Amino acid sequence: MKMLINVPETVVADALRGIAAAHPELTVDVENRVVARRDAPVAGKVGLVSGGGSGHEPLHAGFVGPGMLSAACPGEVFTSPVPDQMVRAAAAVDSGAGVLFVVKNYTGDVLNFEMAAELAEDEGVQVAQVVVDDDVAVSDSTFTAGRRGTGATLFVEKIAGALADEGAPLDRVAAVARQVNGASRSFGVALGAVTTPAKGSPTFDLPAGELELGIGIHGEPGRERRPMMTSGEIADFAVNAILEDLRPTGPVLALVNGMGATPLLELYGFNAEVHRALSERGVPVARTLVGNYVTSLDMAGCSVTLCQVDEELLRLWDAPVRTAALRWGL
Repeated sequence: MKMLINVPETVVADALRGIAAAHPELTVDVENRVVARRDAPVAGKVGLVSGGGSGHEPLHAGFVGPGMLSAACPGEVFTSPVPDQMVRAAAAVDSGAGVLFVVKNYTGDVLNFEMAAELAEDEGVQVAQVVVDDDVAVSDSTFTAGRRGTGATLFVEKIAGALADEGAPLDRVAAVARQVNGASRSFGVALGAVTTPAKGSPTFDLPAGELELGIGIHGEPGRERRPMMTSGEIADFAVNAILEDLRPTGPVLALVNGMGATPLLELYGFNAEVHRALSERGVPVARTLVGNYVTSLDMAGCSVTLCQVDEELLRLWDAPVRTAALRWGL
């Protein structure tokens, strides 16, 4: 497979150097693998720290900035960052108001963030955690106990980040982050396999003419394989899977997310089908975001994430944000 890299061993460091060159508003510690707001810590503000394996860009470094994360910790490709990174990030963004760790539900991430929270608290940093587990496709998977954390991570980071920027205390920011996670569900579909730099070839076999329903963001198996379906059929399947679990009684945020190799032309067409499916089922959509936000390197496919919102959550979603990958209102 052809890749725009030097050698697999330096992929993450090279990307971090590129982020630093493109975004002077960020502080990028390439050696210690921490990306932070240059103005951190912000007086009186709860710090938000997230992270995970690289390969899901723009998650998480692309979401560092006003209105979202205070810092991000990128691990190696599809590998959890280590506790030392998280402790450094927490110390860099703590203003004395505490730090919230936003953790996707993968075993390595959960264990390392828990260890980091203990170490940070030993250093005098108050830490709360929220674990994102929104994927309805499977109850357990290759890397998880319980549901996987996927697209809802963006909703949690955006809404909790807006509340933190308003000066809310740590317990309130953590409670709203958990509320968003509890109100969110996701379902993903793979049309093609993912290729990691270290392997240099597809990590699983998906024959031509087939797709996998319920795939994870690391190429983990889903619910089932079927012959290729139309965009409308995929939208119906994904929306049904989500609504069987979420059962919203009000408007939702909708994220139609590309997995890395699906063009926007296809994603917007798929978004039309998702809106059609939701309308037929009586679910109003308050806001929609379409694009590549929680990816899996070069995987072809998409995911749908829905989050039921009230007026307060919608207000926080609409609040200004300025990051490398998400910005409005500023």
